[in-house]
Amino acid sequence: MTRIDSRSMAAILLDVDGVLHVSGRPIAGAAAAVGELRENGHRVRFVTNNTTRSRAALAEELRTMGIELEDDELQTTPRAAARALAGRRVLAVCMPAIVGDLEGVELCGENADAVLIGGADEDPDQTGAVFSYLNLARAFSELDMGAELYCLHKNAWWQTARGPLLDSGAFVAGLEYAAGVEATVLGKPAPSYFLSALEALDAEPALTWMVGDDVHSDIAGAQKHGMKTALVRTGKFRPDAVEGSRIMPDAILSSIADFPEWLENAK
Repeated sequence: MTRIDSRSMAAILLDVDGVLHVSGRPIAGAAAAVGELRENGHRVRFVTNNTTRSRAALAEELRTMGIELEDDELQTTPRAAARALAGRRVLAVCMPAIVGDLEGVELCGENADAVLIGGADEDPDQTGAVFSYLNLARAFSELDMGAELYCLHKNAWWQTARGPLLDSGAFVAGLEYAAGVEATVLGKPAPSYFLSALEALDAEPALTWMVGDDVHSDIAGAQKHGMKTALVRTGKFRPDAVEGSRIMPDAILSSIADFPEWLENAK
């Protein structure tokens, strides 16, 4: 494990799902840990690949868990999509709840410049409505006619209180295969997503920590951008995923509750 002087730290990026909560159930000690990080003088930004609710709704959900934050401290993939696709005609296959965050994007049903694949809720009815054959066939048709493919993320699965569930990466991969294209990923682990977080905090990568539960999207993505990383044993964490990869975080902790003390003691 890397030994870092915590007094030099200025910025911390916190994943949300799996780190602060799972399916809306708070991780024990998460709210207190965020408060302690702030009290210790660290700048905090919340970075999530969640694609099911608006930024305002996600921020309010965290506040109900006792986590203090302003809406603009929460970085979401729909907001990243709004920046990347501003002014373009976009066929968006996503949850209705995030449409309001796609400000500046011209949503359309045909003759699109781009196809945007979002995510779906764990409610079976909602999932069917988003990734129906009709919607996916429409997306394929637009790609076949030259539209570019974008996705909010390409995660294969996500962790819920009921266990792991299939995520939208499978549908993205299917469209890539069928249309012979490669999707541009807008959320983690895309370098542009991490760069946006660093810019928001005016932070140096080498002086920034990423705390996450996904060894690939969170840890590997942040390391490629020169950040320090802490992997927590909650949410998506699987020992075999760490052992089977060549990715070594700077710390592996039981949960976010342990991170503030570990950081202050790391010298």
